[in-house]
Amino acid sequence: MASYKNRVDLVGRISGEPAEKKLPSGDSVVEFRVVIDRDDRDGVDTFDVAAWKSQLRRRALSLKAEDWVGIKGVLRRRFWRGASGVSSRWQVEAREIERI
Repeated sequence: MASYKNRVDLVGRISGEPAEKKLPSGDSVVEFRVVIDRDDRDGVDTFDVAAWKSQLRRRALSLKAEDWVGIKGVLRRRFWRGASGVSSRWQVEAREIERI
């Protein structure tokens, strides 16, 4: 049986200031976006990133727009209930954040 891994390794630039969010559970998360040029030089891809652990939240909050970073993490699908029903989006959960 094949063994599959959920790993994400991104290198790109921060598109805006990271923001800390308090959740109803009392937990905190820092969210930001990373913009990456496509290999074919035709456009960019933008990825939402979340930092949950306290050390990573501090590191994420020190980032500024246009900083270049390396992100290692896992891909997660987040679900929530809103006014129009259940919604979802994909997000990279950071395990490592490095300023380049």
